[in-house]
Amino acid sequence: MYADIARNKRDSWLLIIICTTLLVALGWVLGAAFESPEGGIILAALLATILVLIGYFSGDKVALMTSGAKPIQKSDAPELYRLVENLAIGSGLATPAIYIIPDEAGNAFATGRDPAHAAIAVTTGLLKLLDKQELEGVLAHELSHIKNYDIRFMTLVVVMVGAILLLSDILLRGNLFGGRRQEGQNAVWIFLIGIVLALLSPLIAELIKLAISRKREYLADASAALLTRYPEGLAQALEKIATQDRPLQKANHATAHLFLANPFDPFVTKRFEHLFSTHPPIEKRIERLRHMDASL
Repeated sequence: MYADIARNKRDSWLLIIICTTLLVALGWVLGAAFESPEGGIILAALLATILVLIGYFSGDKVALMTSGAKPIQKSDAPELYRLVENLAIGSGLATPAIYIIPDEAGNAFATGRDPAHAAIAVTTGLLKLLDKQELEGVLAHELSHIKNYDIRFMTLVVVMVGAILLLSDILLRGNLFGGRRQEGQNAVWIFLIGIVLALLSPLIAELIKLAISRKREYLADASAALLTRYPEGLAQALEKIATQDRPLQKANHATAHLFLANPFDPFVTKRFEHLFSTHPPIEKRIERLRHMDASL
């Protein structure tokens, strides 16, 4: 289990390095078209920094608003509140703000830039669907996202992918090779590299984002198993969510990676769709959890 956690962290950082390299390469090509490669790299870094700051300070509010989540007090759902409080104490975290999403689909997500500014949202359908141990497994998973700083990490990844998409769009739409056009063989190479990067970077960046998102789900599953010492609780919860297989009413591509299960299709069965899913196959998550249960 600890090996899985270490491997997921290592692979996630490797993928974000690749994403960063793509962003720098696009900036270089953009700058080279105007005979200022350094200026292009600075522009790319500046764009990414601005977007990161916006996502860092406002990302949680946007996620909660778009999902229709409503804040609750302890008196509104005392059992849910106690479970979150107890798990937070066990994790060494402050109790996050708790939200309810009025939706019959079983799902949940965590958001916030750090443990001191975090929130957990669960659907009304999840509360009806799960028993206490299963709900505890789900809440431990979401608290693990908070403790592991997954939300901040994924905000960075999503923002970088957005910057890559924006720079790629500029390369394709803008007349970058006119005006101060370079001449000779260098200009041809810059043009060809720019076109290839502009066409392939968005796809590569999106696949990287999805790969990192899936790895962070495995990491949170493993961390939840360590916290509760009962991986079967989360495994049973995922089984029930897969059996229900109900999409969220307000599913949104921008926030899909935050949820416990894919909000569009919790039980993705087609092999091709797995490649473009924000979550790993739910049956593989269940299998891993039950393997962890045997090793505890």
